[in-house]
Amino acid sequence: MTASLTLVIVMAVMYAAGVYVMLERSLTRVLIGFLLVGNATNILIFIMSGPSGSAPIVDGSTADAPMVDPLPQVLMLTAIVINFGITAFLLALIYRSWWLARLGDRGDTVPDEHATDTEESTDSAFDAVDVDDQAIQDILDASDEHVDDENDTTREDR
Repeated sequence: MTASLTLVIVMAVMYAAGVYVMLERSLTRVLIGFLLVGNATNILIFIMSGPSGSAPIVDGSTADAPMVDPLPQVLMLTAIVINFGITAFLLALIYRSWWLARLGDRGDTVPDEHATDTEESTDSAFDAVDVDDQAIQDILDASDEHVDDENDTTREDR
């Protein structure tokens, strides 16, 4: 079997359209162009895989029959996975650029929530945590359910 002229023309048109669309400034058009080029690459691998053969199951009677080469199929699956990964990355870039364009003059700045905090207010917040820790430690010390480190028994067991 020779390569179908229709597939060759479709592949060439997809490559040409994909490269042309990728040269635009819009990220959406770059994504569309990349998808076209990725699918054209899959068609190219399909065309270059050669004629189809019999199934690769050898049962004794088909020892000398031509068999299908699995390498082009593996290459196509790999190309599909790479195409999917880069498409997801481009979609994330498109979303991020849309989000930044929506913010306008503010850009990507995050307001500082603690700009008005003083050293005293910070110390008092940490002091409250220290007081809580001490209260918890006092409760644990007063409890009779502690494990004795020396002989691994609780106070109730003594």
